[in-house]
Amino acid sequence: MLYSQKEERARRFKLALRAGLPVLFLIFLVFYTTIYQDHTYKISTKDLGLITAVTFITIYFIYFLMNLSVQETMLDQTTQLFNKKTFIKKLEEYKPTYIACLSIENLTSLNENYSNDQIDNLLYTLSRKISMIFKQHGLDRVLIGRYLGSEFLIALNDAHDDLQMILETLIKENSRINDMEVDYRFAIITNPDDNFEKAIIQLRDILASQYSEDEPEKESSGIKDAKELSAIEKDVIRSIQKKKLLLTFRPLMNVHSNTIDTYEIAVKLKSETHQDILPRVFLPIVNRLGLGREYDFALIKHVIDLLPLVDDSISFTFNLSPFSLRDNAFKEKVFSYLYENSVDTSRLVIQLYERKTHHDLSGYLKTLKTFRSHGLRICIDNFGSSNASMEYIKHFKFDMVQFDRDYVTHLEDETTSAMLHSLITMSKRLQVQTIAKWVDHETQKEKLKALGIDYIQGFGVSKPITEETLIQRYNKV
Repeated sequence: MLYSQKEERARRFKLALRAGLPVLFLIFLVFYTTIYQDHTYKISTKDLGLITAVTFITIYFIYFLMNLSVQETMLDQTTQLFNKKTFIKKLEEYKPTYIACLSIENLTSLNENYSNDQIDNLLYTLSRKISMIFKQHGLDRVLIGRYLGSEFLIALNDAHDDLQMILETLIKENSRINDMEVDYRFAIITNPDDNFEKAIIQLRDILASQYSEDEPEKESSGIKDAKELSAIEKDVIRSIQKKKLLLTFRPLMNVHSNTIDTYEIAVKLKSETHQDILPRVFLPIVNRLGLGREYDFALIKHVIDLLPLVDDSISFTFNLSPFSLRDNAFKEKVFSYLYENSVDTSRLVIQLYERKTHHDLSGYLKTLKTFRSHGLRICIDNFGSSNASMEYIKHFKFDMVQFDRDYVTHLEDETTSAMLHSLITMSKRLQVQTIAKWVDHETQKEKLKALGIDYIQGFGVSKPITEETLIQRYNKV
């Protein structure tokens, strides 16, 4: 037993003692004044044992009830909503038609800048506002619970088509609570089966999919069917197990030579029963199920096998998870496969992107140096979008940087253009090649060339091509 647990048990026993002794004293007074008020009462050894037993049983029973009340509480202490355990138990009785998850996206940042009391007050206030807005729409029997620190769960068993609109209104009206700016994200599923733990996991997968940085069309927060999501999850598992990756290739034009010598790889999963599965859908599932290393190895193996089928001048850049890169077993498999195939490893460019600097930065950089020592090149993706990318470039000599798409889409903005120019100048001094993605217009191309960019990628260069088209283009089959 932990020391803290022992201390808490002692505290509860003292409370039980303080509660039990007055009760026993009151019983003794009532007993004495009503039954033995005219008699002399002598306490025998038997009576003393009985009194001791009653005292012990009374105090222990109070202690037991106190423990039970703490363990079996239905409410989250901060918000006074149903806690996680109770909420899931209630779902089994409630049989909801819809389940939604509302997440405070910037709670970590708020915790860093406000006191615990202020954050608790924020969460409590939001819980009341959630309840109030549903009552305003005539929905009184809505289950609302707190799942994790930043996540609120909402269950509805009415055929109410306005749930998405209600949540959108809630977010719009509560962008500031108690003078704190609050960012939200939400997801909704319908037709959940009786496995409500799985339904909540599906909601969290949807929330994670909304973080996609590299797709032009953002998926709306529309209502998803839980049964369809379960089927997609099975498809994802099958596709990973069978290595059914569908690769498309985005040409990168070398601005200096005006030729295409590098392709950025985008991956979908082939599905047997659905449309091809996008990364924003399959990656949260892959990561949750611990299949990230298997997926990443299938990808890099596929790319290594592709190298002999195209010109030796062609390189490929592709994204691998930092978690895979830091995994020793993954590294050994990759290096072993490279050795077996004797390919020019400089044609492989690993893209990496992390929103936060890894806690063991020196250890992580050693890992990157290990890949570099085997000839692979390293590229920072979404460069300039987070402090982490700047921190990494201070400590590691990268081969390439791929700028965040916002620098291109807001190129006409004077501040954005000046920042991009500074980053390109810095990269040139460090002898790091630069890539601008999502270049769709001629004006963007000309301005980026003037700024000194090395590579551009987007519809202004070429539309993505299939693997078959790529191989045919270079006449290697």
